[in-house]
Amino acid sequence: MAKRKVADIVIEALEQAGAKHCYGVVGDTLNHVTDAIRRSSKMDWVHVRHEEVGAFAAGAEAYFTGRLAVCAGSCGPGSLHFINGIYESHRNRAPVVLIASQVATTELGIEFPQEVEFRPIYKHCSVFCETIWIPSQARRMATLAAQAALTKRGVAVLVLPGDIAATDTEEGPSYTVHTPEPVTRPSDAELDRIAAVINAGKKIAVYAGAGCERAHDQVVRFCETLKAPMAHTSRAKDFVEYDNPCNVGMTGVFGSKAGFQAVTGCDTLVLLGCDFAWRQFYPKNARVVQVDIDASHLGRRHPVEVGVVGDIAPTLDALQARLQPRQQHDFLDECLTLHTKAQASLQQQAAPGRNGLIHPQQLGALLDRYAADDAIFTGDGGSPMVWVLRCIHVNGKRRTLTSLLHGTMANAMPQALGAKRALPARQVIALCGDGGLTMLLGDLLTAVQENIAVKIVVFNNGTLGFVELEMKVEGLLDSYTELKNPDFGKLADVMGLRGWTVERNEQLESAMQAFLAHDGPALLDVHVNRNELVMPPRIEPAMAVGTVIYGAKAILDGRARDVVEMVDTNLRR
Repeated sequence: MAKRKVADIVIEALEQAGAKHCYGVVGDTLNHVTDAIRRSSKMDWVHVRHEEVGAFAAGAEAYFTGRLAVCAGSCGPGSLHFINGIYESHRNRAPVVLIASQVATTELGIEFPQEVEFRPIYKHCSVFCETIWIPSQARRMATLAAQAALTKRGVAVLVLPGDIAATDTEEGPSYTVHTPEPVTRPSDAELDRIAAVINAGKKIAVYAGAGCERAHDQVVRFCETLKAPMAHTSRAKDFVEYDNPCNVGMTGVFGSKAGFQAVTGCDTLVLLGCDFAWRQFYPKNARVVQVDIDASHLGRRHPVEVGVVGDIAPTLDALQARLQPRQQHDFLDECLTLHTKAQASLQQQAAPGRNGLIHPQQLGALLDRYAADDAIFTGDGGSPMVWVLRCIHVNGKRRTLTSLLHGTMANAMPQALGAKRALPARQVIALCGDGGLTMLLGDLLTAVQENIAVKIVVFNNGTLGFVELEMKVEGLLDSYTELKNPDFGKLADVMGLRGWTVERNEQLESAMQAFLAHDGPALLDVHVNRNELVMPPRIEPAMAVGTVIYGAKAILDGRARDVVEMVDTNLRR
């Protein structure tokens, strides 16, 4: 039997599992892996400038396409640099394989330069983390890694020592990846229990989560049958917000009074694929039913009366005949009225400010208006994430991705790179904070070098805005949040992108249209109002008191103008 290098076998196994791109930075112990990709006709190497970007990009490709994506790094620091992007991708349930190359097996265990024990580092953010110790294991281990990533929906880490990668070995058995798609629903007895609770309710609400992907029609039918308002989590936005007459938006800090009222004002709450973590936004006295594909999620955020395992679409299909259709729709109407008012308020906030001031809502609304019907939007952790969720309307074709579970900065631009590389025909727009963009600024060069035509919008407010807001709410003077930024439009031009800088609202619309029409990578630097507050659906007394204390401290600190501008922006409008 002919022999082949382990690196060739690993790459071939990942190709057969559906991987088309590998993101990373080349180097020493990875050389035989990158050489295998160089000779491959099915996998392309995407040369990023920082490995963290590679992990973000691979995770976005996997998230939006559902297929396997790969990232790879050299030993020690190279593979360690992936960690934050790997956490993000894993928490987004994106099927990614990380090839973490390792020093030669002959040098392990004696503190050889760049030796790092990867397993204890990556085991907490992966569904698979194993080392290929024996060359004959290559195809089997690579296949198992791909299968774990695809079936368990997460990151698989394959540690590959450099000398093993370079070794010639026999092919061995022809292992292949299997990705079964079983249909899971509760038992008839469990469905009867769910129906009994729901049918006894008077004010029923639905809280839909990301588990409702591919269940849009069933969720809408369920809500219409029960005349139940449907709030949704941020991660469920793409799947249930559109074409839904019962949709009343989000709850939580990013939501509105309508979503908050639906969830907290009901007497019966149905959680569908929803694992929302903030307990203060759950009802205090309602009966709660939960359906989730993961049994470990049942009742872990809030006590539930009935918790069952099932995919949302088949579960609702099986439950439909057991439901008693409702005619009374007072609670639904109440929540829909609040939702209409919330949308009108957001539209009002999107109006141009006085004296050329640009409110971030105005920027978000123009993006929503001029972006393609099937555009993909990524948003940095912090305030850009809020404007993606509040300002961008989805329609069943548009997609959004923000760092909701990991909560990291600097994710939007790298994720846009991965999304655009995977789906080159789609318009991909990254909504970046000035702090987030500058964290990984060097990878703007990746967009140029790899000819990835992403569109990058910078919400330039000269501060770490979300952190500044947190300080104010806690009654603290904002400290160490200010950012001294360059002209990002000019910087983009120097780096090879097409750049625009906008400082006044009368310039924004025309610049937006030109920016989106540009046929290559482009950056729009927009100076937005620094004093914009992200207002939650309900202002708790502690928040109000904290903000008043901040105002008093700021005045005493000689910053009265900041307080006046904050009040003018957020209260007088």
